[in-house]
Amino acid sequence: MTYPDRPPVVAYGRLNPYLMEGLERRFTVHSLPADADLTTLPPHVRAARALVSFGSTGASAAVMDALPALEIIGLFSVGYDKVDVDHARAKGIRVSNTPDVLTDDVADLAVGLLYATIRNIAANDRLVRSGAWERGEAPALSARVTGRRIGILGLGRIGRAIGKRLEPVAGQILYHNRREATDTPYTYVADAIDFARQSDVLIVATSGGPEAASLVDAAMLEALGPEGVIINISRGSVIDEDALVAALADKRIAGAGLDVFAAEPHVPPALLTMDNVVLQPHQGSATVHSRKAMADLVLANLDAHFAGKPLLTPVV
Repeated sequence: MTYPDRPPVVAYGRLNPYLMEGLERRFTVHSLPADADLTTLPPHVRAARALVSFGSTGASAAVMDALPALEIIGLFSVGYDKVDVDHARAKGIRVSNTPDVLTDDVADLAVGLLYATIRNIAANDRLVRSGAWERGEAPALSARVTGRRIGILGLGRIGRAIGKRLEPVAGQILYHNRREATDTPYTYVADAIDFARQSDVLIVATSGGPEAASLVDAAMLEALGPEGVIINISRGSVIDEDALVAALADKRIAGAGLDVFAAEPHVPPALLTMDNVVLQPHQGSATVHSRKAMADLVLANLDAHFAGKPLLTPVV
């Protein structure tokens, strides 16, 4: 789609190159660093009718106020916890995100982290690369994945996709949600501590945001127990990171596979030295296929907005 008047759009923070190409074909694009001084924006930027950003950048109330002509925020992510949704709603600014198209890739990574953590794949890779194995150092025995009780925290699209992948090997699949789902064969556990206690593996797949901050706390980690493993492909803020580091250091849980962190890209230094932890740089949706589909959906939402049609995937 092309627009003869090329509406002004702000590309806020670093964006996917394919998405930028699509924006530049349609719009007059103004790049704005995520740390820009919002009090000194030039008039052509303040005239922007749309803002596009990655989910980890989002759009604060201050950003919206600095762009008085803003009509829509297009997020290149499922999560919208970094957007002040209430402020957007109050100002009549529409917000869209990119659900569904990245579900499979995020679920795949969750399962990959599960196997990598329980079977010591990353630690054993380091053992081989360092030459220690050739010098006679024996790798530690790992645990087993098959037959484990898998607890999924947040049975949304991604949580269900994770469960589907693990059905053939899991001894039991449990889940904890705000409310019980009526269309799943998995076992609902209403109490969070009891849920952790019943789980051998706890996979965090819930949405982020203030209401989910430190949802997995020291008490839940204690309930998970010394043979328990936690996997997080949600948001780093969902786990109390200090409590997690302490639980791992004290061997009160067996291991962790983490794609997300509370203060990305900062990772707690203690985690870097732990062989029972597998770390990823927030790669859940980072495949060529997902990122193209996400970009196409951002563009389709913008096209719908400027054509006066309903958004395909509205948040507000």
